Amino acid sequence: MSVSQSSTTLSDTLLLCMKGIEKRYPGVHALKGIDLDLHAGEVLALLGENGAGKSTLIKILGGAVIPDCGTISVDGNPVSIAGPLDAQRAGIGIIYQEFNLVPALSARENIFLGRERSRLGFVNAGDEHQKALGLFKRIGVEIDPETPCGQLSVAQQQVVEIAKALSQDARIIVMDEPSATLTPQEVERLFVIIRDLKKHGIGVIYISHRLDEIYTIADRAMVMRDGQHIGTRPLVELDRSTLIEMMVGRSIDHEFPRETRTPGNARLVVKNLNRGTRVRDVSFEVRRGEILGITGLVGSGRTETARLIFGADSRESGTITLDGQSLDIRNPSDAIRAGICLLTEDRKSEGLVLKQSVRENFALPNLRRFSSFGFIRDKEESGAFAGYVAQLKIKIPDHEALAQNLSGGNQQKVVLAKWLQRHSEVLIFDEPTRGIDVGAKFEIYLLMNALAASGKAIVMISSELPEVLGMSDRVLVMHEGRIVGEVTDVPAATQQQIMALAVG
Repeated sequence: MSVSQSSTTLSDTLLLCMKGIEKRYPGVHALKGIDLDLHAGEVLALLGENGAGKSTLIKILGGAVIPDCGTISVDGNPVSIAGPLDAQRAGIGIIYQEFNLVPALSARENIFLGRERSRLGFVNAGDEHQKALGLFKRIGVEIDPETPCGQLSVAQQQVVEIAKALSQDARIIVMDEPSATLTPQEVERLFVIIRDLKKHGIGVIYISHRLDEIYTIADRAMVMRDGQHIGTRPLVELDRSTLIEMMVGRSIDHEFPRETRTPGNARLVVKNLNRGTRVRDVSFEVRRGEILGITGLVGSGRTETARLIFGADSRESGTITLDGQSLDIRNPSDAIRAGICLLTEDRKSEGLVLKQSVRENFALPNLRRFSSFGFIRDKEESGAFAGYVAQLKIKIPDHEALAQNLSGGNQQKVVLAKWLQRHSEVLIFDEPTRGIDVGAKFEIYLLMNALAASGKAIVMISSELPEVLGMSDRVLVMHEGRIVGEVTDVPAATQQQIMALAVG
């Protein structure tokens, strides 16, 4: 674990002070007298499990939600934030996890959208162009201001969001899960930008479930739980286990519940799998009761390999066998019938129908099992789902709750439940804990251990190296579509060794 190299001595300048913030919704006390303070040139990590109240607090700061009571001061002056424009005028910029950009408009147009620089009724595009170049130079990146945002990478779009905040003279910038879809190199670049913002006296509130990042970039951590402020302390005073205990409200002895396993015979065997340059001559096997970790940089071919096995993409060549039987997988239906399931990297767009209930999501791949002569046996379906709700500890108010209203961890459990009902023998987890809080992560890890103990073959694809080393029995490393290394003595391996293989 690396500790932030930034100074832990806070500036005397208090940029932001939120006092006694309360918010209630029908049946939910979302925020219970929350206090938050942010100093100039500081990175404050805002931490807590999903549902802790972080998003509600940030939405109040950004003017998207009106608090029931409490006060907000910026630079010692009380401010009334009744909408996003009030937040902008107060010098507050919010960069949400899902960017607020118009893909068809250029970077320049997005930066000045709603605040166009005009002369005699005409937009002064030249002036905006120069201003945008200046903003990008200040951040330390080169982006053509006239490039449509839809053609920019995720990291570049994030830079446009930061430039937009700076163009509004923001002195307080909130970043919500900024690294969720970035490569390790892009994360490092983001940290360089954040450190430069600090030097200019800008205060940053940084929300992330990745504790390694928190210890690298933050000065202090503020922890919330169940709508309450648990505590705010300098990172140098908090070891990892103490921080986790503050977040989840209980002691977790080991962040990764590694179990000693003796895998059995090979179950899934993949040989010479190919698809253009994305997947090149990939061969491996997964044994009974084994968790096989696959890692590598974004674009290394990890997800593409999983999609070929699951039939989501067509393979050009290669064979797949399960328990000695050759499989002709041409589409996901073939894979599902064979007993192979995929928990996708993006569960919201590919794993769930968000506007349908959790019961309906559970039933979708299992309709034939719960129907007769075209009619669904509702009691049988509900009974089966209730069993998984109890077994997987899925937190839902009722079976008709919409999938979009669940936390990331509970959404992942619903996806897992539907595949367990299919009696899948091979489970491929692609980024199983992305966007999931530390407490829910632990529960997912325990479920993976239980599945392995029951004889399932588990493939875990992850870009989080601590997770890979903490949960895998073996690790395969991919680079440019190929498997370039295998780690068999995982407990003795280091992140540096894995990364050396990953970069080729």
